[in-house]
Amino acid sequence: MNDLALIGVSVLLFVSVLVSKISDRFGVPTLLLFLVLGMLAGSDGPGGLYFDDPALAQSVGVIALVLILFSGGFDTDWRQIRTVWREGALLSTVGVGLTAVTVGVAAASILGLSLLEGLLLGAIVSSTDAAAVFSVLRARGIGLRGRLKPLLELESGSNDPMAIFLTIGLIALIQEPTLSPLSLITLFVRQMVLGGAIGYAMGYVILWLVNRLKLGYEGLYPVLTLSLVLLTFGLTDLVEGSGFLAVYVAGIVLGQHDVIHKRSLMRFHDGLAWIMQIAMFLTLGLLVFPSRLVPIIGAGLLVAASLMLIARPLSVFLGLWPGGLSTREKLFVSWVGLRGAAPIILATFPLLADLEQADLIFNVVFFVVLTSVLLQGTTIPLVARWLGVEAPIAPRRIYPLEFTRVGGFRSELKEVPIPQGSTAVGKAIVELGLPSDFLVVLIARDNDFVVPSGGAILQGGDTLLVLADREALANVAARFGVFEASV
Repeated sequence: MNDLALIGVSVLLFVSVLVSKISDRFGVPTLLLFLVLGMLAGSDGPGGLYFDDPALAQSVGVIALVLILFSGGFDTDWRQIRTVWREGALLSTVGVGLTAVTVGVAAASILGLSLLEGLLLGAIVSSTDAAAVFSVLRARGIGLRGRLKPLLELESGSNDPMAIFLTIGLIALIQEPTLSPLSLITLFVRQMVLGGAIGYAMGYVILWLVNRLKLGYEGLYPVLTLSLVLLTFGLTDLVEGSGFLAVYVAGIVLGQHDVIHKRSLMRFHDGLAWIMQIAMFLTLGLLVFPSRLVPIIGAGLLVAASLMLIARPLSVFLGLWPGGLSTREKLFVSWVGLRGAAPIILATFPLLADLEQADLIFNVVFFVVLTSVLLQGTTIPLVARWLGVEAPIAPRRIYPLEFTRVGGFRSELKEVPIPQGSTAVGKAIVELGLPSDFLVVLIARDNDFVVPSGGAILQGGDTLLVLADREALANVAARFGVFEASV
């Protein structure tokens, strides 16, 4: 890499970080900004960088998705998503299938494609990207009520494998017309079963190795987990399982157990996921030629409308029919089915397979993703308020200390809010009769911190930073009418 190329890469990364501030300020999804930045840097933009290598773009996208899915699973709280796993599984399988069929039939009619080619386009755009949803909600200070947040997180983390399976299967049917569609059922079962089983097993392998190797340098632990994540994907893909599902499951397993240097590992994988998102979006933005999107604007809008207004609501209402969500919640889930980088990556598969309509499919998919992010992404806060599903987001407090968990130590650092009606209000800490294994480390009061002593009087609205194991936390929470939250 010469000096000019290195400078160009550094400038693109720097500008990408700066444009993320626009997302925070105006609620524009970062995905859209990164894609637009890549398009501006490309051959049709002022940057003039010519890039037309679908194979390289696909390789970057696949590695990025692997690391992003693992980070998402690692940061997922199983205690929350287990309440919605049935609904999430239905949306990730039945919902994706219904979306693919509905959009596929519409695309075949609108674009003059064969039914299989239309279904292929529908499969490519069938997965969602919740990261864009939550970035917009955080920027506007809006949370979601009830089970909506864990449901959307679970759906977006687990529906990519189904979309990938459908895409690969339909390409095979197009290339080999004599192939029986029923043969795809065996492929689906093998991919999902192997992906889930290997991911679950590798999650415990990663857990055991991280906690037992006793590395001499903390900086080597992220290298260890990174190597094992890539190994998980590679091994699963080698035996024709779903590598994407495997790394997501492995991340969930690892995140639910005590891991040495867990907080630093989470920060590393979160930062790595951001780097990969930026690299992936910029690469995909460079790959597209905006001038080729102009001729398909009309058809692209019709396909996007069929996805947003027909296919997504149909898949949500049918997929969640046996669930306990209200009509308003289902309408919100229908509207926030944003399409992200995964469909654009999948759109490179027909290009590499040299299908006859590959260029048309890629350009339409890219246009549909841009339309989805632009129209749905920017209106999420308005729709959340209109449907009454929003909830205020409590600002995350930054504490002047940090806790690093080590193997064999069961206690955790937790926040314990003291509500106004708690029986602990007005009492000194020494009067509470706290267990010996329940240590109050710091008191957060308004915008200040109080170093606790036995005589410190608690007030309604205080937040205690405590060090205790889960059993002691549960006992204290039950006695004083408080609840605990992760730091």
